[in-house]
Amino acid sequence: MGGKAFDYIVVGAGSAGCVLAARLSENPAVSVCLLEAGGPDKSVFIHAPAGVVAMAPTRLNNWAFKTVPQAGLNGREGYQPRGKTLGGSSSINAMVYVRGHRWDYDHWASLGNDGWDYNTVLPYFIRSEDNDTYHDGYHGQGGPLAATLPTDASDTNALFLNSCADNGIPIIEDYNGAEQLGAFMYQRTIRNGERCSAAKAFLTPNLDRPNLTVITGALSEKVLLEDKRATGVQIRQKQGRTTLRARREVILSGGAFGSPQLLMLSGIGPAAHLAEHDIALQHDLPGVGQNLQDHIDYVQTFRVPSDTQTFGVSMSGIRRIARAIGEWRRQRTGLVTSNYAESGAFFKSDESKAIPDMQLHFAPAIIDDHGRKPHLGHGYSCHVNLLRPRSRGQLTLASKDPAAAPLIDPNFLAEPEDLDDLARGAAIMQKVLTAAPFDAIRGKMLYPVEAGDMDAIKRDIRNRADTQYHPVGTCKMGPASDPLAVVDAQLRVYGIHGLRVVDASIMPTLLGGNTNAPTIMIGEKAADMILQKD
Repeated sequence: MGGKAFDYIVVGAGSAGCVLAARLSENPAVSVCLLEAGGPDKSVFIHAPAGVVAMAPTRLNNWAFKTVPQAGLNGREGYQPRGKTLGGSSSINAMVYVRGHRWDYDHWASLGNDGWDYNTVLPYFIRSEDNDTYHDGYHGQGGPLAATLPTDASDTNALFLNSCADNGIPIIEDYNGAEQLGAFMYQRTIRNGERCSAAKAFLTPNLDRPNLTVITGALSEKVLLEDKRATGVQIRQKQGRTTLRARREVILSGGAFGSPQLLMLSGIGPAAHLAEHDIALQHDLPGVGQNLQDHIDYVQTFRVPSDTQTFGVSMSGIRRIARAIGEWRRQRTGLVTSNYAESGAFFKSDESKAIPDMQLHFAPAIIDDHGRKPHLGHGYSCHVNLLRPRSRGQLTLASKDPAAAPLIDPNFLAEPEDLDDLARGAAIMQKVLTAAPFDAIRGKMLYPVEAGDMDAIKRDIRNRADTQYHPVGTCKMGPASDPLAVVDAQLRVYGIHGLRVVDASIMPTLLGGNTNAPTIMIGEKAADMILQKD
């Protein structure tokens, strides 16, 4: 087989892929090629934290996928933004640094995934981290990834925190430490007023390494296989198709959508489904694309007078943003350093829950349909999401064309308990948003729901809820006895030598929190496993 050869080919320069490229290339004796379908991460909308508002609802650095119609959401198509640039979704997300609950990792280990318990993965979080506030056994300093508290946050966050306290959610400092339950200011992947994506943290400082090759604008079409061994990758660029050879391993880091899609395009997946698309079967692996889980998210918004410290479309708001852009350009401070989701909380929808099952993201802005429905004026919004949904979906192929988007079916609210729990969490959120601390500024509710009317809340959830951008699970990690397992605890694809999956798709179950920091941890741990093998 022709084509340029590398020791390792990493497909996907997202949160895990950037970590792998950096850590593997620390060894000058090995060569690493990192492939990314999107372009370089040069846009000011990436590096200016508030630029997320321009990328999330558009195709700017964004695959902007849609789901298939969701029965649980009254037949609506959901929206699934995913990063299409160096850094992947860490270059377009809201930059909150959340690890999840200790229980989640111990649960992974209990499912037969040795080495994924909390005490074992904690050092990998610490190794990545450069935390500006917390110096203890849970945090690290000097790592590539910044974790910083807001420096120019809106005063409305204090109202939110006080409202949480008034409703039985205690104010805490470090939700990534000993205790998760409580309300807090979010730690953020922002350094010196700029987004600290996985690319900025791990890749950019190491681009001059002679043993690291980064290729952007490269759509991976299939993994090349010989006698059940991964030997390379076929890519498509503007100038045509190229094959690259892998002397040691091919590592898929395309995320919960990209990695299972590429496996199936390569003939690895459910045999009957591949036959439907006339794809030659290389290995029957039924779990590929199954076990899709995502955080279902519901937003409530209240209008406020335009002179409050919120983002909004008004004459005063536009003047404030114009001044803020100038300040950010000069000194990297001010409103443009906001990630919008400035404060939040973890709480229980019911006291019978052993650990928090709900998460809040509070934002000093009107947020409607991922920002795709703009509104005049100012307001504040809060998201509530169900942390461990019971519903399971799937990802399948729409076509054998690698450029075609896959069929994404999160199967939201398929299990009735998910709607019950989310509605209870939403009712608690509404109590927080209508508590006394907000009385001085609170105006009308954007989508009115009678407080405490559970049936009305459930109807509004079905009408408006959608993803919190955390799809996982489609290349499930598990023991060989698990019929849906795609990779083992070393993240090696069952039945194929020299092939791993390293990204959020390997998570057997969703975590209690945002998924970017855990995905970076997965990249750190996988790099160690690969290097130890060599």
